[in-house]
Amino acid sequence: MPWPNEYAGEYSLSKVKIAGYSHFLNYPQIDGHDPLIGPGDPPPFMTYNDHGQAPVLLVADHASPFFPARLNQLGLADWVLERHVAFDIGSDKLARFLADELDAQAVLAGFSRLIVDPNRQPGDASAFPEISDGIAIPGNIGLDERQKALRVQSFFKPYHDKITDRINGFAARGIVPAMISVHTCTPVFDRVVRPWHIGIMWDKDPRIPVPLIRHFEGMDDVCIGDNEPYSGSHPHDFTIDYHAEPAGLPHVGIEVRQDLVQDDDGARKWAAILAGGLQEILADEDLYCPLEKFNQSSTRL
Repeated sequence: MPWPNEYAGEYSLSKVKIAGYSHFLNYPQIDGHDPLIGPGDPPPFMTYNDHGQAPVLLVADHASPFFPARLNQLGLADWVLERHVAFDIGSDKLARFLADELDAQAVLAGFSRLIVDPNRQPGDASAFPEISDGIAIPGNIGLDERQKALRVQSFFKPYHDKITDRINGFAARGIVPAMISVHTCTPVFDRVVRPWHIGIMWDKDPRIPVPLIRHFEGMDDVCIGDNEPYSGSHPHDFTIDYHAEPAGLPHVGIEVRQDLVQDDDGARKWAAILAGGLQEILADEDLYCPLEKFNQSSTRL
């Protein structure tokens, strides 16, 4: 799939302004010697609202369906790249609108998860799926370790290095940031209807998810999932497990049903709904400390 006009440009240009959004979308200059990414190809990551003032970092692991020319779409037809198998539909829009609502910085993956899934351990077979949602991925069949390592080096590592860089930037200012991972899910999976508008994914740290779930449980027009349709305790949840949990950063994973956010109007609406639940939680200054130092008494949660 070609890199669309809204992102297009030489890599000497560092940012673009997309109509309808409040801030610039920034993308990195690419080393001309990169073995997989050439001029005009999608970058390994994009950043948004780089000067956001909130002590919050948004990440979107599956924000892009795009491939560099050298990978030839892994042999896939264009229609596959428009399906959830290639990316979380609407998650890029949702993450940017939520960043606008919260005045938060965001890091978004710039490549399809079919190249290498940034929310998986790179040594896990599911990081390079040969079949996904019943669709064969020809370019992932029979990959050797060198081919996998090249994808990790070109895509996976720069994306996660940028997240680390942003967290370190907060730390340099004495801030323990909150981390919010943004995903979208299909309304039906394996012929089972998913009724939840929003799913809250969490494991050991209740500071953001528990009050957020309670907020949405009090709304008649929002169906909320507590670790539905996925669980935050699942070992495949790499990004949160790697960046947030070891440092004790307050964090939450959010899934929104993709049919609700696949256009700008829907993404803007649900970003505002999410922000309505998050803002009071994120306004608590006591939130911004490692989990081990946080008082988890019942009066707080």
